Amino acid sequence: MMLPNKLNVTCLVSIGMHPLSRRARRAEQDARAVELGLNLAESSQHQLSVVHAGELTSEAEFALSSYLGMGLDELKVLSIPPQLDITSALTDYVRSIKSNLVIMGQQTEQGDSSAMLPYLLAQALSIPVVRGITEIIDIDNTRQHITLLQALPRGQRRQITGSLPMIICIDMAAKAPRQSAVGKALSGKITPVSVNLTGLDPVAVKPMLTATVRPKRLKLIKAKTAAERFKAATAKATNSGGKLVYDPQQGAQAIYDLLKQEKLL
Repeated sequence: MMLPNKLNVTCLVSIGMHPLSRRARRAEQDARAVELGLNLAESSQHQLSVVHAGELTSEAEFALSSYLGMGLDELKVLSIPPQLDITSALTDYVRSIKSNLVIMGQQTEQGDSSAMLPYLLAQALSIPVVRGITEIIDIDNTRQHITLLQALPRGQRRQITGSLPMIICIDMAAKAPRQSAVGKALSGKITPVSVNLTGLDPVAVKPMLTATVRPKRLKLIKAKTAAERFKAATAKATNSGGKLVYDPQQGAQAIYDLLKQEKLL
């Protein structure tokens, strides 16, 4: 089947969280995904739609308006309560609009196991998924292929080619998003989309545990040469607080006190 000249591109966005103030904001990776989608729509006249799945609260509406400020005319919100899984709802929506290319971040800035969402969507839609993308180099509608630039460790880049439709996850090394303008945010609109909630699975509730202080590591002697290793093995202890214990019970108590002192217990 030949793809149309104008692709149906879908950007999936989430609500981010500022690392210091913990306030809602646009997510950095998702903003880069929208930037890539806008550049694709402006240069090749492809149809771009931006979708968010979640509950539309006043705080969420404020954060989503930052995406509208990038130049979007409309942002659609799949109204789903936070206690329900969004995977099947997003799968049905992407399938219904016949999206040829889905662009999203690699993970969200809040929530559990968000990095699994691209792979769950790809498995449900039976399409490939590629992560770490920084740029779309070319789209060949005749061959139904897309050429991408993928970020690798240590600043390296790799050019890869895949078949459409596809899900691509944007890396932080992609082009920085444009600044959000207040005027454009006010002119855009957020459109709620009703979702059938009967078939959605509940989110598994995981217990939250209080973080504990990491144990203090014992000081290790790093000897590189043979002479340094011999010196470390034959050197006498500099502290004078040690004592020789013959009784097993007293020895066990001394070891226990040392571990408590070093905060290993």
